[in-house]
Amino acid sequence: MRDYYEILEISHDTTVEEIKASYRRLAIRYHPDKNPGDRDAEEQFKHISEAYQVLSDSEKRQLYDLYGHAGLAGMDVGGFSGFEDIFGSFGEIFEDFFNFGQPQRRADQAQPGADLRHLVTVTLEDVAWGMETSLEIERGVPCRRCGGSGQEPGTRHQKCPRCQGRGKVSHSKRTLRLVNTCPQCEGTGTIIASHCTACRGTGMVQEKKQLQVRIPPGVDEGTRLRLRGEGEVGLRGGPPGDLYLEIKLAPHPLFTRQGRDLHYRASLSFVEAALGTTIEVPSLTSRARLEIPPGTQPGATFPLPGKGLPGLRGKSRGDLVVAIELLTPSHLTSQQKELLVEFLKLAESVGPEEMTGQDRAGEK
Repeated sequence: MRDYYEILEISHDTTVEEIKASYRRLAIRYHPDKNPGDRDAEEQFKHISEAYQVLSDSEKRQLYDLYGHAGLAGMDVGGFSGFEDIFGSFGEIFEDFFNFGQPQRRADQAQPGADLRHLVTVTLEDVAWGMETSLEIERGVPCRRCGGSGQEPGTRHQKCPRCQGRGKVSHSKRTLRLVNTCPQCEGTGTIIASHCTACRGTGMVQEKKQLQVRIPPGVDEGTRLRLRGEGEVGLRGGPPGDLYLEIKLAPHPLFTRQGRDLHYRASLSFVEAALGTTIEVPSLTSRARLEIPPGTQPGATFPLPGKGLPGLRGKSRGDLVVAIELLTPSHLTSQQKELLVEFLKLAESVGPEEMTGQDRAGEK
């Protein structure tokens, strides 16, 4: 199932008022009166209505944020059989939306810019120390040719043929007569007679912008960083949207990550594990020396405190956890084989408790 935030084109930290505004905008776009006979628009209208039903309700939204669609099982969500159902389920917003005695926002008023998302791939080294990077963002800005109006300069608007310049249309739903904002002119009473050739009537054009951004230490896969005001520019003086940087972690050739801890696999020979040794272990900062006690078993782990990753907002560093794996030689000389056979004979003469007592002491 599609993500409700994606359907309403909003971010996960959007306010209730922003959710309502986004729903209104999309409802105008996909309203059946504006898209007669369009089954895809009808389905989209139902989807955005269902998404609004969940995200505008604090309890349902919390369940959805925690558990996704599974958290809403058994609750009254969606299930609309037709547009009459939708109108009945959203009385308050449709009263406002269709102007039942309430002032309607006109299309020529200021409109906020949309939020943008950008994927940033980082390495473990970037996570350890933070990074500065340059991003090229493509975003919508008001068309300079028409000033964001969508109208070809030098031409004039025409009276809307659907509402005859009144800005409102009426139709009946069963026994109820509804007076709605005209979906064609969006309440202005006029339409664009000649679309701007630069923006094709949208009022917006795409523009590239270079940004220098700082990725702080401690970010993780899926971390979202918000850059206020770096989204699309608003129309007619509206505030700009925000830019959300979504973090993706690149694979590392040596380490795997679990929270703030790094995990590294060190290979030892049978002799080194049996007798004990000192090895050098790489980390993101420098190489560290690790004492391997005699009798170390495969899979034993040794933490190196403070050699892991920092947490966001100054949290302490995690550990570098070294896991031991044994290398079995695949090509032995005759002398090596003889020595191993002799060792096996000696091992068979010693009880298993004596052979593994020190081994267990070396495990952690």
